[in-house]
Amino acid sequence: MPNLRAIILLFLANSISGMAQGISMIAIPWYFATRDETATFGIIYAVITGVSLFWGPLGGTWVDRYDRRKIFLALTTISGVLLLSVSAYGYATGSLPWYVVAGVFLMTFMNYNIHYPNLYSFIQEISEPGNYGKLASYIEIQGQATSVLAGGLAAMLLEGTTGEPFSVLGFEFAFPFVIDPWPIHQIFLLDGSTYVVAFFLILAIKYVPLVKRKLEVGSPWSRLKTGVRFLWSQHNTLIFGITSTTFFATLLVEAFYLAALYVKQHLGDGAGVYATGEIAYSIGAILSGFAIRWIFKKINIPASVLIMSIVGAGCWFVLAGFQSALVFYLTSVVIGLVNAGIRIQRVTYIMQHIPNQFLGRSNSVYFVVNVLQRITMLILFAAPWFHTDGRIIWTFVIMGGNMMIAITVMMLYYKRFQLPPKDHDALVEEWTN
Repeated sequence: MPNLRAIILLFLANSISGMAQGISMIAIPWYFATRDETATFGIIYAVITGVSLFWGPLGGTWVDRYDRRKIFLALTTISGVLLLSVSAYGYATGSLPWYVVAGVFLMTFMNYNIHYPNLYSFIQEISEPGNYGKLASYIEIQGQATSVLAGGLAAMLLEGTTGEPFSVLGFEFAFPFVIDPWPIHQIFLLDGSTYVVAFFLILAIKYVPLVKRKLEVGSPWSRLKTGVRFLWSQHNTLIFGITSTTFFATLLVEAFYLAALYVKQHLGDGAGVYATGEIAYSIGAILSGFAIRWIFKKINIPASVLIMSIVGAGCWFVLAGFQSALVFYLTSVVIGLVNAGIRIQRVTYIMQHIPNQFLGRSNSVYFVVNVLQRITMLILFAAPWFHTDGRIIWTFVIMGGNMMIAITVMMLYYKRFQLPPKDHDALVEEWTN
């Protein structure tokens, strides 16, 4: 495989920073949930998501315009410096106020908005088309394996260990050592340190581009308009990208906002169950990374995405209908399998149909639509009515209904989604001259 060493270093850097990043993104919602400020966090998340409406598309123009390796170096530098500075402030004062913790969430979220479009564009740039599906699976396996570690570490670091049995996925494990609960600024120190390691790994990457990108001049706004017009001309790919990312939109709302409240309010459990649910999700996603291409090897990508979307919608209805930690764990495994499977199939399809020249901006368009869905749900779910008397379950019913709308559109466009991709070089020549 060409550029194999570069791909390995990229995956390694992504794993190291991703694990600590995952711990932080589990710790922050729980930080607000334990202070009975989940509604406040919902508003914060909605505002941050709104900011990303402008930040995400801008990032897409950078991804298509500049050296992807240098973008990663800039991201790791900025994120590492900010996290280590915040952690130092926490050590100096003994704690962190809520608005500083929210600021770290904002920074990490903005990092995500550039990191993943840049990652997929970089992978497409340095790999051959025949390897797109395989590498998309590897990305999912790598990302979710680090999430399993992050979930396990988060459970230990947030609650600590006393030498007593510790529950993971309903099984009891005894640790022969004692860990005091970590304050959040200590978790941020771990997170920031991994960015330093990731920086030097990315610095060592050397590669030969396998696709040619034409230099596009003009302002970010003019380049964004070109990318939007291009994607609009590829109508079937546009609709596929939007509908196939709907489950991911509901998942992000559940993971970053609803899960902590669901565990605390509906299940009546603590951080251990919450973090274990994250582990269960990641186990399902890892299984998907290994098996999803084999499971659907005789089924085309649009059909596989449709099937998994139907299963995903069913998961939200199951969580609404049951009040059981075991059901929560099992459903989390299925959610992880479905979401990762959709992502793998979706990324493969998008790479096959969109040239590298426009991939960053195209992903920005999908991202904006995804953000608008999330903002709508977050504003609705921030209403106090959902936060009392076990009404949190109705948020899952609504998310299931949202999925059913996307599934209906997929069915209507199913035959069009199966049309073969157009020649990438011809598309680039047409849209950059």
